[in-house]
Amino acid sequence: QVQLVESGGGLVQPGGSLRLSCVVSGGRFSMYVMGWFRQAPGKQREMVATITSGGSTNYADSVKGRFTISRDNARNTVYLQMNSLKPEDTAVYYCRSTWATIYWGQGTQVTVSS
Repeated sequence: QVQLVESGGGLVQPGGSLRLSCVVSGGRFSMYVMGWFRQAPGKQREMVATITSGGSTNYADSVKGRFTISRDNARNTVYLQMNSLKPEDTAVYYCRSTWATIYWGQGTQVTVSS
């Protein structure tokens, strides 16, 4: 059974930074495409960033140049570094692994507010 556990969310002022982490247990992490998604109240869940097993990355236009996704296969962990945060980045952020099956984490709240 694959389990994903996110951490690192919180309350931050506009312009601030946060780093989210997602630790994956079970399965073969190095083979997974990993992604960060977010869901704001009243909105659909949307892709934020993804990273392949080979390290290729993809970002939503709204976060390009501000967010960076990375992975550490030795630690079975994927990160999302978020800089220059805006109030519209407020959402629950979810980690997702994809290979033969899709797994989701439980989510971590990010609130950007002064």
